Order: sequence, then C-alpha cells, then structure tokens
Amino acid sequence: MSDLVTYDREGPIAVLTVDNPPVNALGLALRTQLKDAVARFIDDDAEIAVILGGGKLFLGGADVSEFGKPPQDPWLPEVVNFIEDCPKPVVAAIHGVALGGGLEVALGCHYRLAMPGTKLGLPEVTLGILPGAGGTQRAPRVVGTDTALEMITGGKPIGPDEALEAGLIDRVGEGETRATGVAYAQDLLDQGAGPRPIKAMDRPAAPAEGWDAWEAKLHAKYPGQVAQVQAMRAVKAATEHDLPEGLDEERRLFNALMDTPQREGLIHAFFIERKVAKVPGLEGATPRDIGSIGVIGGGTMGSGIATAALLRGLPVTLVEMKQEAADKAQATIAGNLDGAVKRGKMSAAKRDAALGTLHCVTDYGALKDADVIIEAVFESMDVKKEVFTKLDAIAKPGAVLATNTSYLDINEIAQATSRPADVIGLHFFSPAHIMKLLEVVVADATDKDVTATGFALGKRLGKVSVRAGVCDGFIGNRMLSHYRSAADWMMLHGASPYQIDRALEDFGFAMGPNKVADLAGLDIGYMTRQRKGREAGIVHPQWADDLYDMDRLGRKTGRGFYIYDDESPKGREDPEVLDLIEQERRKQGIEARDFSADEIVDRYMAAMVNEGARVLEDGIALRPLDIDVVKLMGYGFPRYRGGPMKYADMTGIATIRDRLRDYEDGSGFWTPAPLLEELAEDGRTFEDMNNA
Repeated sequence: MSDLVTYDREGPIAVLTVDNPPVNALGLALRTQLKDAVARFIDDDAEIAVILGGGKLFLGGADVSEFGKPPQDPWLPEVVNFIEDCPKPVVAAIHGVALGGGLEVALGCHYRLAMPGTKLGLPEVTLGILPGAGGTQRAPRVVGTDTALEMITGGKPIGPDEALEAGLIDRVGEGETRATGVAYAQDLLDQGAGPRPIKAMDRPAAPAEGWDAWEAKLHAKYPGQVAQVQAMRAVKAATEHDLPEGLDEERRLFNALMDTPQREGLIHAFFIERKVAKVPGLEGATPRDIGSIGVIGGGTMGSGIATAALLRGLPVTLVEMKQEAADKAQATIAGNLDGAVKRGKMSAAKRDAALGTLHCVTDYGALKDADVIIEAVFESMDVKKEVFTKLDAIAKPGAVLATNTSYLDINEIAQATSRPADVIGLHFFSPAHIMKLLEVVVADATDKDVTATGFALGKRLGKVSVRAGVCDGFIGNRMLSHYRSAADWMMLHGASPYQIDRALEDFGFAMGPNKVADLAGLDIGYMTRQRKGREAGIVHPQWADDLYDMDRLGRKTGRGFYIYDDESPKGREDPEVLDLIEQERRKQGIEARDFSADEIVDRYMAAMVNEGARVLEDGIALRPLDIDVVKLMGYGFPRYRGGPMKYADMTGIATIRDRLRDYEDGSGFWTPAPLLEELAEDGRTFEDMNNA
C-alpha cells in the first residue's frame, strides 16, 4: 500500500501529511493510515501533532463511492473519535477545502487554523444525508446552535474569516500551510496548551427561535425534502445529550436517511454531473483555441451569453443591427456585471476590467478575429441563415460558428455556410450568465474538435454541458413539448390547470407547467405551435391560443393562466380560463372527469419518461444520464428525485410501461416507446444503459 499519510518530525512537532489525490477522499485505506499515524504520534515522544493535506486541499470528505455499502473499520466516526481522545494536542492546518468528513476530522482535532481562501462546510444534506462523523454534535458546541443549524441544514460553505468569528477555527494563517501549521503548534507548546476535546464542552443551548420555528422554516425552504429536518433533529440531540449519546442519535438518524429514495436520487445527481462531460466518441479530440468570443444579437439571451463570457475573463465583441440596440446591450451587460459585484461573484476592479474588453458594435467585420462566434438572434430560420451566410464571409478559418437556437434544424443552418464542419449548436438557457445548463448540439457535419471546443467553452464558462443531437427541441425542449402535451390532455379531460400545478409542485417541481408558461410568456408557446402545426396524437390547447388572442400572455401582461396584480403578485386562479377550457371540452364532446394528484403526477411523468426513451432511441441523447442532467439543470426537475430516467428506474420501468398501456386512448400519444418495452421485458434499467 502506498503512503497516503506520511509522518515526520520538526523537533517536538509531529507532522501528519495526507496525500490521496485528487481530493484526499477519506476512503478505507486513508482512514486506516490516518488512524495508524495518530497512534504512532501517541506512542512517540513528540509533544504536539499537526494534520494537514498534501496537494490543493486539506480533506475532501467521505468517499462517496462507499455510500450505501456496509461500513468498514476503521469507519470515519471511529477515526474522528480516536483523534479527539488523543492525550496530546492535535492541530488541524486547513487549506483549500474542508467539507463534510474533512471538516469533521478537523473538529476531532483540538485546535484548528485555516488558510485564506479556504472553504469549510458540512454539505451532506445536498446528498440527502447528514454529517455522520460527529459534525451535528461537535459543530453546535463550538459555533452555537443557530450557526450550526445554518451550516448543516443549508450545506453552504463559509470562508475562514466567518469561521474565525463563529469559533469554528482558532486562527487564520498566512503563507505556506505546513510552515504556518508548525508555527501555530509551536505557539501552543510555548503557551503550555494541552488537548482540548470538544466532547468536554458543555451542551449547546436551544436555538433562539425555538425548534418548532426552525422546523417550519426548513419545511418552507426545502419542501418535500427530508434530510434538512432530519439534520435539525440531530443538532437538537446535541442540546439534549452528552457527546457519546448524541453521536448514537446522529448515527440512527443518518442510517434512516441512507434508506431513503431521496438519498439515492441525490447521489445519482452528484455522480452524473461529473460523468456527463465524458462524451462517448469524443476521446482524443483536441479543442480549438478559445481566446475571444463574438456574439450576434444583444437581446436577453445574447447579453446573457456575453456576460457569462466576461465573468470568466473572455473578451467579447457583440454585434447588433443598430447603434441604439448596441448601446442598450452594453448597458444590459454592465448591469449584469454590477449584479455580479453585488452578489460577491466578482470585484469592482474585475468588473471594470471586463467591461474594458467588451465591444458592442454594428459592424460584422469586428468579428473577423473571434475564435468562437455565437449567434443569438430571433428564432427564425431565414434570419439565422442570413446571419450565417454573413459569418461565412467574415469569420477567420477555423473559427467555431455556433447558433443558440432552441428548436431549429442546425443541419440546415450549417448549409448556409461553406464550412458546415465548423458549425455547432450551443443552446444556452436564460438567463445565460446564471443558468448552468448548456446543450452542445452536434450537427451531422460537425467536426469532433468543434464538439470538443463546445465542451471546453462550457467548462470555461462554468456550465454543465450535455451533448445533444439535432431534432426539433434537441433533448430538453423536445421532451418539454411532450409532457406539456400530457398536461394539456389532462386539462381537456377534466383536470384544472391549477390542480395540475399543485400536484406537480407537491411532487417537487418549483413551478407547475402553467405557472412556467405564464413566466416564459404564452406567446412563446403560441409561436411554437404555429411553427410546428397540429401534430397527430397531440392535444392542441385551443384555450392557450385564445389567451394569446386576448393578449393575455402571462406575467408580463398581468394575466395568463393566472391573474397577477397587487392583490396577487404571485398569481391567483382565473375562472375565465376554466370557462375557456370547458368550451373546448364541449366542442369536442368530452365529459370532464376527476383526476387525483397521484394520477396527474403519474401521467405527467410517464409522458416525460416515454419521450426520454424515444430521445435515446433516436440517438439525440447518447445516455439516460444526459437526459437526467438536462432536466435537473435546466428544467426545474426536483434534484432529490435524480432526473426522469432515474425516477423511472426507482419507480420500475415495467410499472411505467404498464401505466402507459392503461392510458392508451387510440391517439398514439400514450403508446409505450419500443425501448421502454424492451427494457421492461428484459428486466434492465436506464442505469444499465449508463454503465454499458
């Protein structure tokens, strides 16, 4: 076994250096060697020990690949307790990050210092669990119950200055981590400091607001999720028990969460965000240079894309039709960057420097040296082809020509140029400087290195990029069209738009489909229906067209499916909408029936999964995980359910298939996809396809 923990001395100080790249994960081998190193320190004549991390960070937390498996000795709680019980003082010298189990190890140490820029936190709730190695018991004792609850139930890391103020650490260091840690240890020796175990501290007090108020707050902030409230109960145990009993209660609550579907869904989401960038067939492709960006169109999307590039240090040239529009785009982008400064995402100095690299012009010739040019103009094939014809004449050889279209055929757009191999789709989501998803849409002629460049740009911009093929709507919007139609089918047959929204929000979506339509603007859906025409087997929502004709376009006009005014800024139900739907039912001779919340969710999800299966059959998505990432990152799918294809696996693919068979009404809309039938018959899952 290689040395994951090295032990050496600087006089009376033992230095234990953890080196398990890339993130010093606390797997079995590392836990074993760390415990052995502490045991060596106990037997040695060294007077104090410093634990630090090699590489870029202290300790990155538990080994996630071990989650769900039986614990192997020494398990992490045992290691942390062993450090805390050490009869000689132990110092944690923290740099980079100390998250989850890494911070729990630091809390087992008697003294803690952190270097500037360090992130410290207990983010386990984001994986559907809670800190399981004493974090819920030790953190409240050193920072107080309220601060511990904020850290543990929110999962958000804090910096060293905030940690020092809270009492989580004892000193903020400077310089090199090892030298700083050794110097601190020497200071402690000079002061005659001995061990200072947290278990010897008094129980913390109850939170200022009381437990009921905290629980109500968590239910409101994290509706439907269980880990946050369970973590709160573990912290409560710290106020009611001494450390050994509190640790037992923490473990009981931790084990209960390990058995929940939410934990399974969140762990799936965690892993697939990392797997999605490893695109089959792209191995060995070398991205082209990305030194400067061109953007065509300064509207909401174009300005957002330009902002995203500037935030990541890329100079941008933005082209608009008229100077007035170019000036407006400049102001919009400046406002976006001001917002980033206010949110602490960039300094005022970096904002000013970024604005110095932004050029909003009306001359296409200004794009002649851009490495990547992204078109973000009106969603019209004729307009986009005209733009690409101009780009073909101006862009330098090897420049990547990208379209931000949401639906249109990129193969057709590419044919407007003499270099279709350089054309790709980069489908950003609005607002582009905030939303994390990027669909990298690969056309028939797109070169591998152009695809690799799309992924490299996505990474540079901080996006989660997903490879998609060319079809109407690609992955995300193609599926959206289908499950939106399932909602329309249910409305036509008796469910109200408000009942549908409530059922799906209770399922975990932040907003139901009709609230989403109001937010986006009902004109968007209307134009999509006009472009696509009446598709066989799809419900055409005449009531939505009627709302468009009445200039009721959603939030921006104050009325859509809901009414928005001073009385109800978030929207209230509108009886007139129900009348419009009832008129269409009578016209089609359909008698309304009752829908339960369960049936609404089951039909909506069956339609989503079914179209996802067809997207896979057609090669638009290469893997089920690609679909899950798209829906999680861009469409508000509840993260704790893992994505629609993971939902299908957890529900049972045969169950989804059987529901679709039961729903079949002769229209073909509910007919199970061949892939769904095949998986159900073979007893295979979408996860099996991910691992193939």
